[in-house]
Amino acid sequence: MSIDYETLKLIWWIFVGVLLIGFALTDGFDMGIGALLPFLGKNDEERRVIINSIGPTWEGNQVWFVTAAGAIFAAWPIVYAVAFSSFYIALLLTLFALFFRPVGFDYRSKVASPRWRATWDWGLFIGGVVPAVIFGVAFGNLLQGVPFHFDDELRAYYTGSFWGLLNPFALLAGVISLSMLVMHGAVYLQLRTEDVIYARSQKAVKVFGALLIVTFALAGVWVAYGIDGFKVVSMPPLDALPNPLAKTVEIVPGAWMNHYEVYPWTMLIPGLVFVGAFMTILLSHFKAPGLAFITSSAALVGVILTAGASMFPFIMPSSSQPDSSLIVWDASSSHLTLTIMFWATVIFLPLIVLYTSWVYRVLRGKITVQHIRTHEHSAY
Repeated sequence: MSIDYETLKLIWWIFVGVLLIGFALTDGFDMGIGALLPFLGKNDEERRVIINSIGPTWEGNQVWFVTAAGAIFAAWPIVYAVAFSSFYIALLLTLFALFFRPVGFDYRSKVASPRWRATWDWGLFIGGVVPAVIFGVAFGNLLQGVPFHFDDELRAYYTGSFWGLLNPFALLAGVISLSMLVMHGAVYLQLRTEDVIYARSQKAVKVFGALLIVTFALAGVWVAYGIDGFKVVSMPPLDALPNPLAKTVEIVPGAWMNHYEVYPWTMLIPGLVFVGAFMTILLSHFKAPGLAFITSSAALVGVILTAGASMFPFIMPSSSQPDSSLIVWDASSSHLTLTIMFWATVIFLPLIVLYTSWVYRVLRGKITVQHIRTHEHSAY
């Protein structure tokens, strides 16, 4: 079966979104738990309980991040190139922060020294907080536009700076990202722990769930009334060969809200964030962490889909030269590449989901202090 080029471009926009959601739902709670580690664990045994709640699965969860990055490289190579040059320092910081995770998990408990273990606890904290914030900051900058442009030979030039990325709206987006992942991680801890850690996790859900609701609402008002969006005025046919300079783009106040006005049903997407976060707080309070994890997942999905729905068809808008903006229709790989990747994804993505589900089923259950004492030399 042959799929036309225009449809494949749209399908791959959806596929990349699915991979980002998969990353947020799985590796997201790992990062959230890392951010909570120094505060919810009051002694070494409690911190080992927290670490071992995700110890057997964190590595597999991170594969979603690697896969999403690989999909962006293959499906939108020009986006990958421009993003990595524009966000170079930020992405290096993310990479360096992620280094703490494998080393921290594997070596933290090898030495009994309290100072050694405390150092790696804070390393795992950095490995959770820094990537979570930077991912949000990146999306905050995409909504405002990134200062880059192409020359006539499609060589990209980034004219901004690292410090320019740390603007107020982007930092607010970073807080949204951190709060949703910490809320998600706290709910997962309720699923895997008992007693005092369970109770502290319950409090963390309330704090960060409320923070998510407030900051997401503030960001929505800011986008509607304080940030100019982008609009495609003219472009080649949707199935044309990609050429980022063959279209005309204008910066229009309130343009990111257009889809919600034209298609009112899309208001359900940001609504999912508010309902999901509120229900997560409620279900967590009434000791229903299984349902709370579902509603927390729904809130995360809502945040990611809100960004995608607001910006579509833009992937990476350019604030310095709007016509250089990258959109779904002119940033894609060739028809053949997208076709091969489509069939590979259709075959292997369900297998990955099934295997991941099986792993979590096998490793389900509570991690307790007694479990750590019993497995003193084999647990993380």
